[in-house]
Amino acid sequence: MKKVTLLATALAMVTGSAFAADMPMKALKAPPAPAFDPWDIAFGGAIMSDYIFRGVTQSNHKPSVAAYFEPRYNVTKDLQLYAGVSAESISFANRAAAEVDVYGGIRPTFGAFAFDIGVWGYLYPGGSCADNVGVVPAGGGFVPGGGVCPVSTTTIFLADGNVMKKDVSFFEVYGKLNYTINDNWAVGVNEYYSPNFLNSGAWGNYSSLTAKWTAPSTTFGASGVGMYVSGEFGRQWLGTSDAFYGIPGTIYANGIPYKSYNTWNVGVGFTYKVFTLDLRYSGTDLNKGDCNAFTSAFNATGTTNVTAINPGGAGSNWCGSAGIAKLSFDLTAMSNLK
Repeated sequence: MKKVTLLATALAMVTGSAFAADMPMKALKAPPAPAFDPWDIAFGGAIMSDYIFRGVTQSNHKPSVAAYFEPRYNVTKDLQLYAGVSAESISFANRAAAEVDVYGGIRPTFGAFAFDIGVWGYLYPGGSCADNVGVVPAGGGFVPGGGVCPVSTTTIFLADGNVMKKDVSFFEVYGKLNYTINDNWAVGVNEYYSPNFLNSGAWGNYSSLTAKWTAPSTTFGASGVGMYVSGEFGRQWLGTSDAFYGIPGTIYANGIPYKSYNTWNVGVGFTYKVFTLDLRYSGTDLNKGDCNAFTSAFNATGTTNVTAINPGGAGSNWCGSAGIAKLSFDLTAMSNLK
């Protein structure tokens, strides 16, 4: 009897083990995936030896500082909405305090194609109306030579014969496309349009092509330093100004047809963590006379740079070749502040 009992127990143990081997194991629960946070904020700043905008200095070839703040909302990993504000120090003839940019748009991505479509507003607070140098009539007093600005304690009188509106703020709509060829190469095309460029009454259209080569991450070993080479070629088309900038007594009394021009830049950049040092050359094909008419430079000189829209002959170097060194830092809350 005892032997029968032991045999039955052994059979039960063997059978139980066999059934256990055939039973599926219950899968362990994977750790929960991190929640998708659609919000992000990008911000940064820069100091540069010259603030060049489409080949034209905005800072009289002097150093400039800049900063920006850009909240972003990622609808999906391939669709981003954004809005931002940035500011740069400038040196204009109307003595505007700074350039303040307010912008917003959408950035959809389709594989290697990255689009950016939006509206950009350029604001120039703190400006005063700038007129020609005044004359003192026989009866005394002071009469501005151009007669385009109201005479007041804030009116600026320019010795080079130029004039400039108190407010030159304007906006542009834009579209950009960047195509990433591989880990090293990317190319792009940009288009900007303003119905009233620099509040001059003239429309403006800017188109450009860009290219960028990014060096392999091992170029500088394990130092963490990166490098890129990039360039841009663009053309700025311009319409005819309103009468404020017209030339009295000529066929351009009601406005001057600004000269459209080509511009280009090429440079090399070095990156380390959130910092970028960019060394760049910029140039245009706009001559000094037409540059003076377009920019209303406060420091134009000479009398030999005569063109149809610049009969006084004063010339400006604000559109000439320039080298720019720029040190910037860029961060995002999701990547750098966690």
